[in-house]
Amino acid sequence: MNTSKSSRTGVIGAILDEYEKALNELYAVIQPLSDAQLVQVRDADTPDPNCKSIQTVLAHCVRAGYTYIILINALKAPIEPYRERIFRTSAADFIADLEAMLAFNESSLRNFTDAELEVYDSAKKFHAPWGQLYDAEQVLEHAIVHILRHRRQIERWLLSQN
Repeated sequence: MNTSKSSRTGVIGAILDEYEKALNELYAVIQPLSDAQLVQVRDADTPDPNCKSIQTVLAHCVRAGYTYIILINALKAPIEPYRERIFRTSAADFIADLEAMLAFNESSLRNFTDAELEVYDSAKKFHAPWGQLYDAEQVLEHAIVHILRHRRQIERWLLSQN
């Protein structure tokens, strides 16, 4: 688990710090899980293949974390291919994947200034694959809340098994 980097500054630094904080909260929930708990089907009835088990939720979180920054990178360079979901069988492997995803975000954001993240002109915003109109800052804020929502989902599943 990472600890927050005090050298981060500005808008980008604040976003990365909060992203890291959200991930650390997720790590605290999943780190103690056994491999069996990770892959156990929690919602067999959901039509969403990303929300059947903790494993599928985490694979979705990793892929989404890369997708968000790939969309932002496309503002300055040709769009990169999206990452595939990788279904790990241990929490430690998912934590490593999530840490790599955050590092990719941090590295990518070095190509942007704080002012480039927030755009008021809707003509300069972009449509995400799911249809919403965003600027880079909004996508990053969505990325943080996405982690928080899925951490909550996992916590609720774990509480309901007790």
